[in-house]
Amino acid sequence: MTYTLHTTIDLPWAEALEQTRAALAAQGFGILTEINVRSTFEAKLGTEAADAVGDYTILGACNPALASRALAAEPEMGALLPCNVVVRRSKDANVTTVEAIDPQTMVQLSSAPAVKEVADDAGTRLRQALSTLSQ
Repeated sequence: MTYTLHTTIDLPWAEALEQTRAALAAQGFGILTEINVRSTFEAKLGTEAADAVGDYTILGACNPALASRALAAEPEMGALLPCNVVVRRSKDANVTTVEAIDPQTMVQLSSAPAVKEVADDAGTRLRQALSTLSQ
């Protein structure tokens, strides 16, 4: 089962991270949380673990209008929010990978028609954001 939408781009990790933020914003997503996995691993597990994961940030992206619709349809959907978007690059890679949870994952967990509508809309927006990165 594929549960992410993804693209690879020929940009340095820091530049890819900034362009990902901008692409998400253009589609109405704000960043609620940001987790620097590399820094966390270095602080908690040491340099070797940080080097093994490489540059790796999880952006907690949220489109408030879509989130509101999903929560109105099924309050339990909050357990799946925000939409995680990962920007990662291992130390030996020559491209950066950007991937997002496929909102259709929500549809597999819910039978509410409104959740499907939200997932379809969110998926369209996330695909558009990722497509602008690979141009």
